[in-house]
Amino acid sequence: MTLEHRTLISSVQRALKVVDIVAGAPRPMPVKAVAQASGLSLGTAYNLTRTLVHEGYLVAEPDGLVLGLRFPSLRGADAGVFLARVRQTLHHVAAENGATAYLARFSDGMVSIIDIVDATGAPRVEQWTGLGASPYASALGRQILAQLSREQRVDFLGTADRRPGAHASHADADARGLPVGHALHAANAGAQVGAQVMTRRAHRAASPRPADAFGRDQGTTHGTACLAVPVRAPGVIAALGVAVTGERSAAELGALTVRLRAAANALATQLGAERPVQARA
Repeated sequence: MTLEHRTLISSVQRALKVVDIVAGAPRPMPVKAVAQASGLSLGTAYNLTRTLVHEGYLVAEPDGLVLGLRFPSLRGADAGVFLARVRQTLHHVAAENGATAYLARFSDGMVSIIDIVDATGAPRVEQWTGLGASPYASALGRQILAQLSREQRVDFLGTADRRPGAHASHADADARGLPVGHALHAANAGAQVGAQVMTRRAHRAASPRPADAFGRDQGTTHGTACLAVPVRAPGVIAALGVAVTGERSAAELGALTVRLRAAANALATQLGAERPVQARA
């Protein structure tokens, strides 16, 4: 063993290995998973991660570890880095609005939920997590579809796995590449301060009613609606949204949209965007 090797501090090497494993993970990693991936004993893994959390290099979430704000390369492109930025934004959005926060992304020809953070006392709307099946039937999906080129949209809608009869053939797509049977859904893109609002009832309807643009469910006085805004950054096509319950006035939805846009702009800036979407009422 060389003198150089004898002077290396093994505990630092182990700690850096743990951080590297978390940085490369697309989802939060439980300590047990970190121990398995690193080859460390569970006790050593717990001691190292506890220290790294204390120093701010990792953050302990209920479902595992993500990178902390002191990690020096949070502007990088690792999946774990992206997740860390998203998780911080969703925590802020959920706490600020008292609503479950969602981040969906278009990647490798698919639309999927990247992460969800629940707000205390707010129900999670599971039906809006099935974006791959009917992306144009949700606010998150429609915001993403609106950012795609016509070629991307036609290709996605023509190849995505859907139930028979869920939409028209991609050969029958309109000028924007959306199925003609859902043109009215797309026509509402950008309405209400650029936000997308879709109620449960509107999900099942052939076309949305004017009241649906405000997120009201005509069948109940306490409906649940999804409101989303785009996240635009280099190499990123995504949407940030929340699930809101109860009656909301146009003014309330407008204020919520402004807050969502501010959060989306902050996330886009962290991801390298130079020109965020304007947050206006």
